[in-house]
Amino acid sequence: MSYDKQDEVETTGHVWDEDLQEYNNPLPRWWLWSFYATIIFALVYWVWFPTWPLPNGWTKGIATIKVDGKSRAWSTRTLLDSQLESSPESLRRKENLAKFAALSMDELADVSKDPQMTAFANAVGKSLFSDNCATCHQQGGGGVITLYPNLADDDWLWGGTVKQIYTTISNGRNGNMTPMATILSDPEITDLANYVLTLSGDLAESEGSIRGADLFVSNKATCFVCHGKDGKGNQALGAANLTDKIWTMVDMSLAKNDADKVALVKIQIEHGVVPGQRQMPSWKERLTDSEIRALAIYVQQLGGSIK
Repeated sequence: MSYDKQDEVETTGHVWDEDLQEYNNPLPRWWLWSFYATIIFALVYWVWFPTWPLPNGWTKGIATIKVDGKSRAWSTRTLLDSQLESSPESLRRKENLAKFAALSMDELADVSKDPQMTAFANAVGKSLFSDNCATCHQQGGGGVITLYPNLADDDWLWGGTVKQIYTTISNGRNGNMTPMATILSDPEITDLANYVLTLSGDLAESEGSIRGADLFVSNKATCFVCHGKDGKGNQALGAANLTDKIWTMVDMSLAKNDADKVALVKIQIEHGVVPGQRQMPSWKERLTDSEIRALAIYVQQLGGSIK
């Protein structure tokens, strides 16, 4: 019986343990070319897409994508933004925002008569408010007493019409109240605090409040210049209405009795509101005009009024 002699594989010539040999059996050519192709692909990928981390970011790559009419470096985030931008919902949003931009302020104030546009303004405004305003004013617009105004109580420092709210959002606001600690004596500040509390009905009239009433309209305290002789405030100056029991800078919930109320108001009169303490930034560089219009409508309705 005879056997076909198998093809012998070339060895490297190395032998171990008398009969253990190392074959010289190279990889198939197609495998090697596939390996070289993956290297070339990786090099192209490194150049084309964002790849390598850097101390202050990463390599951006040369690939770009159009987002909001501008070329931006490609990433999964910009890809998502581009896809969302071309979605039917986004196109409808742009169409409605364009309608807002075309409205005059008088027409904008009457948007409430159009249920569809009102619903759109509320949807866009709520989203914008959550992203940009809620950090200070809280979700729902309740604000933080002594720090950020309550937007849900229909008591507006700078005016509550759509036009006034639009102006406030666009340009920002900077509250100011002159500190009286170096202008008035402690007894005078006490009298003035008593009078202010009688304006809102939080305290009964007394001899001290009568003296405080004279101080209020005097050229020494000059309270009437901003708050008006009747204490109803001035929206053009952002001066609070002192007659409505709504306190934006004094937390009356801390007062257990009349003496506590007087002490709290005294602190406010003494220290006032210094520049930067009640400052709201301008949003016209961060939001589009149409977005500010929608946000103004939403904020106004938080207060419960349609004007």
